Amino acid sequence: MTTIPRCMSTQHPDNVNLPFFAKDTELGGEDEVQEAYYTYSHLGCSEQMWDCEGKEVDNFVVKKLLANYESFFREKRLGRDVFLTLRVPNPEIETAEAKILLETLESIPRSFDTASLFYGEEVAPIFEVILPMTASHTALDNIYRYYTDFVVGKQDKILGEGGRTIAEWIGRFRPDRINVIPLFEDMDHMLEAHAIVRRYLHGKDIDSQRVFLARSDPAMNYGLVSAVLLNKMALQRLHLVAEETAARIFPIIGAGSAPFRGNLTPGTVDRVVEEYPGAHTFTIQSAFRYDHPFEDVRNAVKRLEERRTGPPRPIDEEEALAVIGRYTRAYTRQIAPLAPLINRVSRFVPRRRKRKLHIGLFGYSRSMGGITLPRAIQFTAALYSVGLPPEILGLNGLDDDDIQFVREVYVHFDDDLRDAVRYLNPATGLVPEGLADRAFDLVDAEPDERHREITDGIVRSLRENETGHLSEQILRAAHRRKFLG
Repeated sequence: MTTIPRCMSTQHPDNVNLPFFAKDTELGGEDEVQEAYYTYSHLGCSEQMWDCEGKEVDNFVVKKLLANYESFFREKRLGRDVFLTLRVPNPEIETAEAKILLETLESIPRSFDTASLFYGEEVAPIFEVILPMTASHTALDNIYRYYTDFVVGKQDKILGEGGRTIAEWIGRFRPDRINVIPLFEDMDHMLEAHAIVRRYLHGKDIDSQRVFLARSDPAMNYGLVSAVLLNKMALQRLHLVAEETAARIFPIIGAGSAPFRGNLTPGTVDRVVEEYPGAHTFTIQSAFRYDHPFEDVRNAVKRLEERRTGPPRPIDEEEALAVIGRYTRAYTRQIAPLAPLINRVSRFVPRRRKRKLHIGLFGYSRSMGGITLPRAIQFTAALYSVGLPPEILGLNGLDDDDIQFVREVYVHFDDDLRDAVRYLNPATGLVPEGLADRAFDLVDAEPDERHREITDGIVRSLRENETGHLSEQILRAAHRRKFLG
């Protein structure tokens, strides 16, 4: 890879509005192929993440892109000018989809053949995969070795009595190897990301490595402040690994549009870039692309693609870990009694993709004393829909000294909190005691009165068990925010 993309479009379904090319309220199939083309050609984003989890996998996406949009891909070469990066199932966790990983890896040489025929020379349109919920260097190495040893390695095997190799029979397998990008999503492994990456790189001829840091799942599991501090510590530790080894590290931050999930919108690009100077790539999710004016989106993508990166901002890790501990304990105590409400409301959050997202930490009953919660987008949408922005949860676990520290290292803490508190509605009676006052003490925010009216109606519908129009009400509130969850 001669160019490391600085902007990655993803399929996270956090959008309110549907793109003009959608054939249904839920994108899937051919819509997502067109979405990838739209991302490259109209928005100017150089990378599309292609999710191979929780849906019928389209292993012919490269063929469809090149066949349907020939003139564009003649000018912009797939694999050199624009990039398609596969997110694969983690076989150690998503056992029901484990073999989809093998099918996906087997499809990479076929895509190589398709692109080479299209361009008239050898081209690797896909050469990177993202492994979610990475927990060890072995998990990464297994994928790397399976591809080199079994997908590519089988080409030299001899068939039967004829003495011909598989390569002589059906052609060579290319590319020779792939890059495996770890995606770290929970606290323990985010804090160990540097060690896992260092161990994975040992003994390999790899001069650059991309590392994906989640922003949404840590927020849902540990709260807003913890998620930001964890990302900053991981960036700092990865930077040290890059200085210690010959490999260059290119971090990716997976930011969504809700303040809770990253607050990355066309209007906040400069703020988010300033917050994470050590990040090389930022994700733009569906709300970023479809819930704002086209020109604003395209200009924001251009700023992301053209910006310069630098070292991460230093953070006192000992103090950060102490703050995370106090804050997460308060956050967790407040989540437990809200879980039944969150699960009830989340069932009415409209779906935007014809697939399920991979299971998260809260999918395991042992993770929070038996509590099961929906995925981060539905979780966030449910709480906003009842006038309780999740950004305020846990704030009463921090004293004034803690807040001062947070403000020093989390540069746009007040801005993010202010953006969230606009949609706080204490009148519903669902806000944990003292939290509204704590939030209003920290920031002044102009309330969105129309959003409050809608959340009043949603809570009333829930209490009266009149849920026939609840999804419509949830969408109306989301339109005010310009993100679903």
